Amino acid sequence: ITFCSGCDYAANIDKTPCHSSGEDAAVEEERPLEERETPEARTVQDVASYLGVGAAKVIKSLFYNADGKLVVVLVRGDRLVNEIKVKNYLECSMLEPADPDEMRNKYGLPMGFAGPVHLREKADVTILADTEIDNLTNAVAGANKNGYHFVNVNLGRDFQIDNYGDFRLAQVGDVCPCCGAPLQVQHGIEVGHIFKLGTKYSEAMEATIIDEKGKEAPVIMGCYGIGVTRTMAAAVEQCHDQDGISWPAAISPFEVVIMAVNQRDEPQVNCATEIYQQLVAAGIDVLYDDRQERPGVKFKDADLIGYPARVVIGKKAITEGLIEVKWRSTGEMSFQEKGNIATYLKDALASMM
Repeated sequence: ITFCSGCDYAANIDKTPCHSSGEDAAVEEERPLEERETPEARTVQDVASYLGVGAAKVIKSLFYNADGKLVVVLVRGDRLVNEIKVKNYLECSMLEPADPDEMRNKYGLPMGFAGPVHLREKADVTILADTEIDNLTNAVAGANKNGYHFVNVNLGRDFQIDNYGDFRLAQVGDVCPCCGAPLQVQHGIEVGHIFKLGTKYSEAMEATIIDEKGKEAPVIMGCYGIGVTRTMAAAVEQCHDQDGISWPAAISPFEVVIMAVNQRDEPQVNCATEIYQQLVAAGIDVLYDDRQERPGVKFKDADLIGYPARVVIGKKAITEGLIEVKWRSTGEMSFQEKGNIATYLKDALASMM
């Protein structure tokens, strides 16, 4: 997602409009078009390095099949094409990268060396340019010949386009569409969404209301969804450490795990069973780990799985009536009186909700 450092703007990166920073392009006199050999330089980085220019000076040409029609989108070499913006602009149902073999065999265009200069002589193609292309002078572009690029390429003199548009993907430092401050970009998880369905389905179902004018009108519908598994993934991403998950109490599958230090010690097992029953009766979601495993293994598994609280029945529980409690989120450990353990846990868990 993109979000603004100066206001509360935030949006999915695919929906973020890209605006000019307002800086004037450097004034540069147009130089004569030249063809330069660029052997094995197929990527923008390779071409820029070989010719000694910045990536922003390179015109990147991305070819697409849009409902069976050939389209090329031109963006600066330091930018990425936003295919959703392109698809929406073309109003096509299918947009996919052009097949390299077809480009080479049908049009004689080697991918990695194709560009807008003399392109219409080779193919019936729609040429779209991102608005930033208009600011380029003496740029670099593919020469439509394997191993060659043009330098000193200038729009208008050396090639024409069908239209300008916002066809690039927003990136860090772009200007906010609301306040003009720099945008930030972070990865996120879509845990919920809202779609405006409009009247498409209400008209089909003849679902209507009487509007403020007393006339029948179709209901405007919306779709609202929350992804349960995505919510869990987002929680784990936020609540974990080197030992494993640390579930928030509100969504943890179990709030407490209880175990005896020695599963072969009858008094400890009986005490653990008694405490387990008390916690269940108190309405606490509790898991009894009664495996015949060493305590260290159980402790490690409890940290890995991430129960909010770990209750351990050891020697002190038998000799002194003290129950060990450790909280996963803080690592805090204490001993609580056996008769008060259910109340203590219930109150502590309630405060975490």
